[in-house]
Amino acid sequence: MRYLRFGDVGHEKPGVLDGDGRIRDLSGVIADLSGDVLMDLPAVSPESLPLVEDHPRIGAPVGHVGKLLCIGLNYRDHAEEAGMPIPDEPILFMKATSAIVGPDDPVILPRGSEKGDWEVELGVVIGKPAKYVSEEDALSHVAGYCVANDVSERAYQLERGGQWTKGKSCDTFGPLGPWLVTPDEIADPQTLDLYLDVNGDRMQTGTTASMIFGVAQVISYLSHMMTLHSGDVIVTGTPPGVGMGMTPQRFLQAGDVMELGIKGLGKQRQRVMQDG
Repeated sequence: MRYLRFGDVGHEKPGVLDGDGRIRDLSGVIADLSGDVLMDLPAVSPESLPLVEDHPRIGAPVGHVGKLLCIGLNYRDHAEEAGMPIPDEPILFMKATSAIVGPDDPVILPRGSEKGDWEVELGVVIGKPAKYVSEEDALSHVAGYCVANDVSERAYQLERGGQWTKGKSCDTFGPLGPWLVTPDEIADPQTLDLYLDVNGDRMQTGTTASMIFGVAQVISYLSHMMTLHSGDVIVTGTPPGVGMGMTPQRFLQAGDVMELGIKGLGKQRQRVMQDG
């Protein structure tokens, strides 16, 4: 099934898409798509739910995210374009949950930003809590998958004293969604095509088959360092084609439009704005 959250910022309701791609209101069944609800998502007939009229704003498909965990340099050709060594173990950094926005909300570059960048990625939402899980069992802890844009400010990330989190956590730098797609619709998370365009120009084309560390391996690896709780989100790395890796380098400007998607998981569209 394809779950989502709709409505104004801070007042999103849970919903589900019906067979015609229309939004059905799930708020009479669950309060939100968050926390323990993700351990056992309701299996309902979408047609039995109230139809949502018009075209409401779509929010991030998961509410009250506890941890937003990101895997860096997880595609060999992206590591090469960044001029960084191929990692022997998954590189982990955190992205502030306050960066999370909906899939079509504007991306706002912070004051003084000069090196805003894009990164289409597969997002993995944890359902059943995971601690010390094996790779063989790891995918049974997944509530669903979503599109993520790991927006970055490269100067903050690489030129301001260390810790990638600085360049990853600016407000609006974590668009998620539009949908939370359950694993029964994604037979293999390592066979998904990804793309990202800026102003209609194709920047990124890739497949999750090219990950250095696959989804199951990443979940298992992280679960041996910390408990993964229901509603935690793991963003699993980006294929090549980011602005930092181009010659000459290309970075986001106010007025740019990013359009990105993953096969079976939907599309995002963000207009870039400059704060201040």
